Amino acid sequence: MKRFLYFLIVLFLISCSNSKNSLEFIIATSGNYLFNSDESIGVSFVENEMIVNWRGNDNIKPLKVNDSTFYIKEMNEKFIFITKPKTHIKLAEKREHKGQEIRFIKMKKDQKTPKEYFTNKEYDKALEGYLSIRENNPSSRSVNESDLNYLGYRALKDKNYEKAMHIFKINTILYPKNANTFDSLGDAYWKLKDTVKALDCFNKVLTLDSENKRAKQFLKDFTFE
Repeated sequence: MKRFLYFLIVLFLISCSNSKNSLEFIIATSGNYLFNSDESIGVSFVENEMIVNWRGNDNIKPLKVNDSTFYIKEMNEKFIFITKPKTHIKLAEKREHKGQEIRFIKMKKDQKTPKEYFTNKEYDKALEGYLSIRENNPSSRSVNESDLNYLGYRALKDKNYEKAMHIFKINTILYPKNANTFDSLGDAYWKLKDTVKALDCFNKVLTLDSENKRAKQFLKDFTFE
């Protein structure tokens, strides 16, 4: 019942708003927006009507609330388009994410998702993407320390040691005060037979967690040949 009333209110607001989008708004907002590390949201206009492309549905037609706000029924979210100083989408606050400011930054024309950069071994650009996600949507699982750690160990299990190392390295940059991220990076360096960097990582673990038994044991057992 509440959702139905909300829908009626949205329809009322739409009827009170200007149905046409300005050329300036169309130019500023058309393009792709970073939704998370794996996905983007596409925004385009056909005969002045906004079309959204998300998760394989390339014909989502939002309901216009006002000149900058659109209701996306498929997501049950209201998009607020901010064009200055930097174009992005801001989600209108609702109960499910109350107190959080969630933004989707507009991607450059040739920009990829962090995962795509990672696949292409463009690790610096992947890191920039993850940092952007954490800044604009810190609750995203794409930048969750535990989830990234899991992805790294899955790569280790597949014996893709270089990939694991880069995942763990990104995690240490995202979470520089978390001892576990350096512990995992140390494991990757050990698999890569880079003993110096492995030792550096486990020493870093002890600076963050002086009672870490695993790091202590590793440093105790290690002997130079």
